[in-house]
This record gives sequence, C-alpha cells and structure tokens, in this order.
Amino acid sequence: MTFKKINIIEPILKALEEEKYSVPTPIQQQAIPVILKGNDIMGCAQTGTGKTAAFAIPILQQLANRPAKQPNVIRTLILTPTRELAIQISDNFTCYGRYLQLKHTLIFGGVSQFHQVKALRKGSDILIATPGRLLDLMSQKEIDLSNLEIFVLDEADRMLDMGFVYDVKKIVASLPAKRQTLLFSATMPDSIKKLAGKILSNPEYVSVDPVSSTAQSVTQSVYFVEKQDKEKLLANILDDASISRSLVFTRTKHGANKLVEKLSRKGISAAAIHGNKSQNARQKALADFKLNSLRVLVATDIASRGIDIDELPHVVNFDLPEVPETYVHRIGRTGRGGKSGTAITFCSTDEKSDLKNIEKLIGVSLTVSEVE
Repeated sequence: MTFKKINIIEPILKALEEEKYSVPTPIQQQAIPVILKGNDIMGCAQTGTGKTAAFAIPILQQLANRPAKQPNVIRTLILTPTRELAIQISDNFTCYGRYLQLKHTLIFGGVSQFHQVKALRKGSDILIATPGRLLDLMSQKEIDLSNLEIFVLDEADRMLDMGFVYDVKKIVASLPAKRQTLLFSATMPDSIKKLAGKILSNPEYVSVDPVSSTAQSVTQSVYFVEKQDKEKLLANILDDASISRSLVFTRTKHGANKLVEKLSRKGISAAAIHGNKSQNARQKALADFKLNSLRVLVATDIASRGIDIDELPHVVNFDLPEVPETYVHRIGRTGRGGKSGTAITFCSTDEKSDLKNIEKLIGVSLTVSEVE
C-alpha cells in the first residue's frame, strides 16, 4: 500500500516524496480513505504512529479539491491541548501542503496575540489552536467559525485531563451543525466515548493498537527507590556516556526546576520545560535538546504530547504520574516510528499504588532493575 494507491493528489504526493514518505502507517491507511469520503471518524492509536498526517493529508486534499464558499473564511479548525503539539501540527501542514494554495494560521497563549491577529485578518483556510487563546479571540470577534467545514479534536483524552472539557463544549457549540468532525486520541476512556457521542455523527471507528497500549519497541523497567535517593540514582544512570539524550518527567514545575539545578551542579547539561516558562524559553530548550546541545530535558506533563524528537533513546519517569494513561503518553516520546527506546521509571514507596494502576492499564509488569 502506497500513498498513491489511496488516491492522494499529486501536489501532496510530491511533498510526501520529498520527505521520503511512501508507505502510509496503519492509522493513515485506515483513516485517510474514511476522511476523504467526508465521514466523521473516531481514531485511536498510540503516540508516534502518524496520527497528525492521518488527518492533515486528507484535510489538505479536500480543501484543495473543493472551492471555498466564501473568500477568506476559516474552513478547518484543529483544536489541540498544548502549544508544543499545535506547533508540531502547524509544521506538518506546512510540509504536506507546500505545493497547495492553502493558508493556515497557528494561535496559542503565552505570547502576544498581535501577530496572530494580523495573520488571521489576512485570511486563513486552516486554523490550528489551543482552547484558551481561541476562546479569547472569538470573544474579541477576531475569529468567525460560521463557515467551518471540518473540525478536528486532537489528543482528546489529554484535552479532558487538562480540564478543557468546558472550553471544548463551548467551542463546539459555536460550530455549524453541518460539518465533518474528526476525533483522535491515544487512549479511549469512557469520558472520551461520551464526548464523541455528543459531537460525532455516525462516525467510523479506526484503531490500530490496543487501547492504552505501549509500543513494543520500548523496553520498560522500574527502580524501587525512595524520593530522597532519586536524584542520585538519575545521576548514576546518566554516568553512562552512551545515553546521549534523556527526557525526564517530573510531577511539578518546582520539581523540574530543582532537578535541573541539581543536574547542572553535577556537570550535566539540562533545562526545564513547563507551563511557567515563556514560550520562547520552551522553544529554545526544545531546540537545544533536538540539536544535542542539551543532554537532559526535564518536563512536566505539558510535554508528554506534542514533542516529536527523532531517535530519542531514553525517557525517565522521575515521578510517577497520578493518571495511568499519562504514562503511555510519556513513554510514547521514545520508540517512535518503530525505532527502539528505553523507558525507566522511579517508584518510591508512596507511588506503588500508581505503578499498580499503570501496569493494570497497559497489561504489562515492568521489569524490576536493582539499585546498585
């Protein structure tokens, strides 16, 4: 199966060929034909399986193939929970749509709205947005969604985890009743199924992996270690020079900052990325990490989705997440695209119940590693 065989138009095929994409991933093989038919979809696949392309490619094709009813109107809205994921989606639309005469605009909070509003006023076919800034600009009458044709709710489970359920409902209420709706999520808890029942119309369900599964290419292990000993254990693990880059997850922003300070004192280059950091600081830390200028990126769960790093070998759960599904998203940063990866978890005595819930969710008991 190739992109050509699923009837992708030539301008998009040319862009995909330049990116060395020829064979669709399983989620793309299933989702793209459904979306091209104009049907609603409920898509479930673990992170790193190509979900963004699964909706971006057919959206671009549909908009290119049919003229807009009015000039300079927003025809597609993609709603996503974090700035990082919004930026990643925007980059993908730029890539796949480089030979099409379609414009997209990216909006998110944490930065001045000036340039975003300026771009919107020039007209945009596709709007990629986070909920807070979208509602702000809608209230300012800078955004009109009355001509919307396609609505995408991406990372729906994370959206609800972050408390955006009321924002999502408010946004959906402002959309035309007649539209195509695409819902994508890495996990499919009952809360998502309930939401899907309210916003989708006769959807087709596509799923390529067991719900809440983790990639087979990721080696998972756990160290039982008390909280006060976690920093020392992490430093010992990082003594292995073969570990070139590590994404380390903490539960709190303060914990992330504190850990960066401790690692830096030991001569390990590290930076933190979380909600209290400015957008510029977050983007710089991420860029430095991708370029190997940083060895360790310490993140809260704002970074568990939307960070797409080629060949990230190592993820460490310094603190266990309270929500089991979050573990799936965290370790989904490694082992992407079929590459191998390593996920290490530190578990203190008071976190054992969290570990038990994670193992129950993923159906796997983590291999126990001994602290030397």
